[in-house]
Amino acid sequence: MVKRNDITIMKAVALCYKPFLKPEEAMIYCNLGRTQLSKKCEEYGIFKNQSGYYSREELDKMLSGKPSPIEDQANQLKFRFRKK
Repeated sequence: MVKRNDITIMKAVALCYKPFLKPEEAMIYCNLGRTQLSKKCEEYGIFKNQSGYYSREELDKMLSGKPSPIEDQANQLKFRFRKK
């Protein structure tokens, strides 16, 4: 379990201008829990790099409030229904 002082320190580090964030820092930066962060990242196609860090730019795209790429493509689909 993470101590309260450790969380405060991680918040300060996450809010600085680091280009890559550890998973714990990304959770604090996005204000999401572990499972919520993983679901959102999967929805937006954001993955950790080989070192295990999230890119801050990709997290900013997720937090911008724009629809995910999956939602964009789903909205562009046009369905054809047969008339009986």
